[in-house]
Amino acid sequence: MKSMKPLQEFLEEQQDNPIEAIGSYISEHIEGNWQTVLTVNQEKLLKAYNEAGDAAYGTFLNLLFLPIHKQLKEMGIRPEPNFPGNFDISREWGSQEGTDQQRWMWSTVYSPVKEPLGTIVTVVYHDHTQFRVPRQPQIIALHERGKEEVVAALSLKSPDFKEALEFTVEYEAYLRGVQE
Repeated sequence: MKSMKPLQEFLEEQQDNPIEAIGSYISEHIEGNWQTVLTVNQEKLLKAYNEAGDAAYGTFLNLLFLPIHKQLKEMGIRPEPNFPGNFDISREWGSQEGTDQQRWMWSTVYSPVKEPLGTIVTVVYHDHTQFRVPRQPQIIALHERGKEEVVAALSLKSPDFKEALEFTVEYEAYLRGVQE
């Protein structure tokens, strides 16, 4: 993993806007480490994909975010749920062939005194035909909190997000289609 300045030091330098500072820090971490995580864990991730399909992307994200979670915990800062976010309310869209997809998930971030600081959105690019992360995950820092506010803010940022169904709704429709 690429070494970075500790999160606490980074946040002390950028006290004006903690959620944006946390988002910038995570973005730097991802930029410096996402390919290394893929390369070092390639065998494990391919095995996970062959055994469990798209769940392998969750394994990749857990490995990528592990150092971030450790630092946040040391500072008493807590994302809820853990990064990359709640899969059930996430939204996905992409190419017809399934080779260039993106899923947007998010977590509310709480200060050590349990004050909500804002929301970190993780955009994960992936492929449904093989295990492949075509480009680095992206981070969006929002001041909005709560599902409705976050969905409204993300809908303004992306027409694709606005049109996509959240996972549970999409999956229910899929199951109805299979049963018919």
